[in-house]
Amino acid sequence: MLVKDFSFHLPQELIARHPPEKRDGSRLMLLDRSSASVSEDVFCNLLRYLRPGDLLVLNDTRVIPARLFGRKQSGGRVELLLLQRLSGCDECWECMVKPAKRLSKGEEILLESGMAATALFRSDSGNWQVRFLGNEPFSHWLEREGHVPLPPYLQRNDLLEDRERYQTVVARESGAVAAPTAGLHFTHELLNRLALRGAETAFVTLHVGLGTFQPVRVERVEEHQIHTERYVIPPETAEAVARTKAAGGRVIAVGTTSARTLEYSAQNDGKVASGSGDADIFIYPGYDFKAVDALITNFHLSESTLLMLVSAFAGQEFVLEAYREAVARKFRFYSYGDAMFIT
Repeated sequence: MLVKDFSFHLPQELIARHPPEKRDGSRLMLLDRSSASVSEDVFCNLLRYLRPGDLLVLNDTRVIPARLFGRKQSGGRVELLLLQRLSGCDECWECMVKPAKRLSKGEEILLESGMAATALFRSDSGNWQVRFLGNEPFSHWLEREGHVPLPPYLQRNDLLEDRERYQTVVARESGAVAAPTAGLHFTHELLNRLALRGAETAFVTLHVGLGTFQPVRVERVEEHQIHTERYVIPPETAEAVARTKAAGGRVIAVGTTSARTLEYSAQNDGKVASGSGDADIFIYPGYDFKAVDALITNFHLSESTLLMLVSAFAGQEFVLEAYREAVARKFRFYSYGDAMFIT
């Protein structure tokens, strides 16, 4: 299976560089797998397509303001992107540093408001282990001074609006460096209306990492090494999935991150096991979904692992044809873009 078979042409003007005026005001493309049909609505009308007994599983990860800027004592500018907190040290993080090659072990980086970072060790991956020291706890400083790590394809600096809009309304577990973007369309009001309709909600946590933006650099899909991401499935979510399956309802994954989390822990009967760990499941066409019955997702990058997952769920040709239709209808793409609901 070739990576190039998952490519499509996207005009630059269809990349959504800013969020829509209203979260649930985005367009919604509806893909029906049984009839191979495509139709369109608005996301706020999602409840028209849900049934009593459906279970929506959302990712409650919270994006941290992980992008930092500073200067070395020599005056050279440095950019840091927090990737993962190191165990046993709240002030120690694995970071992507630019420019990485010009940084030396033990060198200090001066940040804003009295915070400094010391380069401890550079790993084989090229990332640095860094310790942050200042006049207050690093976590407090980070919330105030850190920048929202917007995806590189937005090609802009973060704005004040991104503090709220690049975060879902259910975000509560800090640790992601990218948002679970399908969840960005939901409002508290919409979730309440869905509950009144008889649809249930449950939560998983998958801390979305930088790997979600990394291009696939091999020619054949099967040769790609998927990134790992920390996940948690609470017991109440595992119970909700089992209850939904037993009653004949649909488990609807809100986003590819929720889908990956559920499928990573899924058993052959569709039930999932509660627990935590590092999910490294790579889903591409040929995969047999066990837990997920329907999928809400955004439009993804050409030749990306996320597009491969969606293609595995709905069929490669069907999905690519829907993408071509989305381009023709001028849907908005990527993180701040429109959504699709695949049933």
